Amino acid sequence: MTHLPINIQIKNLRKKLGLTQVDFAKRVGVGLRFLRELEEGKPTVRLDKVNQVLDFLGMHLELMRNENIKSEFTNNNSNSK
Repeated sequence: MTHLPINIQIKNLRKKLGLTQVDFAKRVGVGLRFLRELEEGKPTVRLDKVNQVLDFLGMHLELMRNENIKSEFTNNNSNSK
């Protein structure tokens, strides 16, 4: 997968499976409203439900360090000592 936002990746994977939002939500066990909001990029969604969707797709979330943020965080911490 590319570095597309998670909502776009989920939508693309659902479409690749040939499932409508209604069918996908039923098969995954989440509400249609949740799935619609997730695919629209709502900034506040329940992580347990996101993980449920990803698990169905055979995917998982992974944390990666953003080097730009890391250096800013390191600089701020060194100033507070």
